[in-house]
Amino acid sequence: MEKNQEISDRFWKAALSDLKRGYVFEEDTHSLGRFICLIDGKTCEKGVIYQEEGVFYEAERYMQHYIQQQHTSMFSYLLELDKKWTGLTDIQSGMVQSFYQGHSDTEIVAEVGGSKSTIRNHRFALREKTKQAKVFLAIMELLEEQQNDPAPLVSVHRTATMVDERYAVTEKESKDILNQYFPDGLEGSLTNFPRKEKRKIVILRHLMNGFELGKKYTEKEVNEVLKRSFADYVTLRRYMIEYGFMDRLDDGSQYWVKQ
Repeated sequence: MEKNQEISDRFWKAALSDLKRGYVFEEDTHSLGRFICLIDGKTCEKGVIYQEEGVFYEAERYMQHYIQQQHTSMFSYLLELDKKWTGLTDIQSGMVQSFYQGHSDTEIVAEVGGSKSTIRNHRFALREKTKQAKVFLAIMELLEEQQNDPAPLVSVHRTATMVDERYAVTEKESKDILNQYFPDGLEGSLTNFPRKEKRKIVILRHLMNGFELGKKYTEKEVNEVLKRSFADYVTLRRYMIEYGFMDRLDDGSQYWVKQ
């Protein structure tokens, strides 16, 4: 099972073209290569024929089918990400959704109110935002080409409830923290749950590797996974919800990894 952090890292490192289609292709010395879903890590081996409901698919086509069936579309998935990632307000997200569905200005006015000029202003603002994003992306890519980051940061999980300096952790810092709190190895017991927020996040990120994407857990099952590492599983469970690593139904009957 691929670790949740590896799935998150691949998502953030993906090229724009791959992010739009929702999957990447990775070479493999033991096969012809594999297509990997950027959302949940699902893999399809190149050269293998996949069958579903009597229909046969070659690997890449099956990956496209899988994303459509499991996640509707990459447009929907990306638009539903938290506004800290999309940079869109709730109103702008609604407008983008309407534009994507091909609604005319008249139809949008009838649906949400306002005037045609207001809708045109939104279109204009979004186009300007696109230009700004392109320039910023070009600047950052040129910067990355110019320098080798001596202290690469650990990727932030996509479902983080608030992104701030607590997440500014280098790979070395993360490794040192884990070694400190798991002296018997990463599969061993957690000595104690730290007070410092940055350390909490590192610990929780590691513990999330004990859960599978797409699987529904009862509260008891979540407790059993966490108990392997730390006796106070209630605290761990609470912080996993608070920091956006996991979600649950209001009645606590089901838990799952947020994606």
